[in-house]
Amino acid sequence: MHEASLMKNLMRKIEDVAREAKATRVAKVKVTLGALSHMSEDHFREHFETSSAGTVAEGAEVLVKLQTDTHHPQAQDIILESVDVGE
Repeated sequence: MHEASLMKNLMRKIEDVAREAKATRVAKVKVTLGALSHMSEDHFREHFETSSAGTVAEGAEVLVKLQTDTHHPQAQDIILESVDVGE
């Protein structure tokens, strides 16, 4: 269930950014997957597609960077780097 909680937290952050920008959609999301997040890029994309369905982030372009440092303070996290919003 670790992945589900990571995705729920990520979607909350994305929706917060969109709400603050008064945006109706998210065009692009950039994330970094922590080395200990237990997610591959493909696995993350599957989870993102499911988690974003019906939200402002549905259909957003997703750019993923993989972190390799297992000692990084956020090695277990999905780190939201940026959100580009539409209108």
